[in-house]
Amino acid sequence: MVSMKDISAVCGVSVATVSKALNDQNDVGKETKKRIRQVAEEMGYFSNSAAKMLKTNRSYNVGVLFAHEDYSGLTHDYYAFVLDSLKRTVEEKGYDITFINTTKQKAGTLSYLGHCKSRGFDGVAIVCTDFYSPDILELVRSDIPTVTLDHLFNDVCAVMSNNVHGMQELLTYVYQKGHRRVAYIHGADSSVTQSRLASFYRTAGQLGLEIPDEYISMSPYRDTKGAYMETMRLLHLQEPPTCILYPDDFSAFGGYNAIQEMGLRVPDDISVVGYDGIRIARHIEPTLTTLRQDTAELGRQMGEKLISLIENPKTTLVETIVVEGHVFEGNSVADISEKGERHAVTDHI
Repeated sequence: MVSMKDISAVCGVSVATVSKALNDQNDVGKETKKRIRQVAEEMGYFSNSAAKMLKTNRSYNVGVLFAHEDYSGLTHDYYAFVLDSLKRTVEEKGYDITFINTTKQKAGTLSYLGHCKSRGFDGVAIVCTDFYSPDILELVRSDIPTVTLDHLFNDVCAVMSNNVHGMQELLTYVYQKGHRRVAYIHGADSSVTQSRLASFYRTAGQLGLEIPDEYISMSPYRDTKGAYMETMRLLHLQEPPTCILYPDDFSAFGGYNAIQEMGLRVPDDISVVGYDGIRIARHIEPTLTTLRQDTAELGRQMGEKLISLIENPKTTLVETIVVEGHVFEGNSVADISEKGERHAVTDHI
């Protein structure tokens, strides 16, 4: 078996230099590091991961908890891109990721914490789950370094989209387009929903918008059928809205279907706004106006924070990192600023 001593003899450097180069430490020059790694590869050297684990007391493996309620899994555009960025970030730091077996947990054979300990995870990224379940509370209260996405716990690092500012920007954009009758179909109850809904009402108050109770309703995230039904209800009101905000882009597709079925057009007859900025929404006609979240930055921040908690537990701050998104204007919001409150949807129903 090839050792670092063998590589040092070929390269004419010390064993310590070889070790630093293979572990990507900064006090070895780029050319020297490149040469040592090339020789190591040619000689068939493989690091002894078991010895590394014993020396550092780490597995260099982090767990990822992802259990979306609609079972969409990695087909969920928003989470898929966050996870991809998270994966690339931790791999650049020399760590692997393993998904926590949520099916096994549901069967009652092993808790999330038990799973993490049995696999020796150095840390855990909780991307999506029922944050209020006893198993999650047990996990976040343990001594395993943990980072959450879009949910706050006391004394736990979190990476959050700025849902408050995002909703404020969306509603302000719609208002500037002349819309005064704005409805909001929000998602099921969660910290994200609560932040967006509170921001919607606060921004509406600041803009002087009156929001009738019948303009606010709930449909689960990514539920096109629920969004379709709520859109139908809104369109049949005596005074329907001129613009409808949806909980996410995927749900907005259900709104598109309902509007089309009523013989109406987006945005000529009624305007539509989504949330998330998933790629498929850019390829429908008209392109969806939405709040595009920075999934790459969300995943990167989660990965970097988690590795910092693992490697520098005494100096890493337990904090909430907020990531901004931005309005993608699209073509689904009409400018009715010169039309006042009159809107063609009333003439079609």
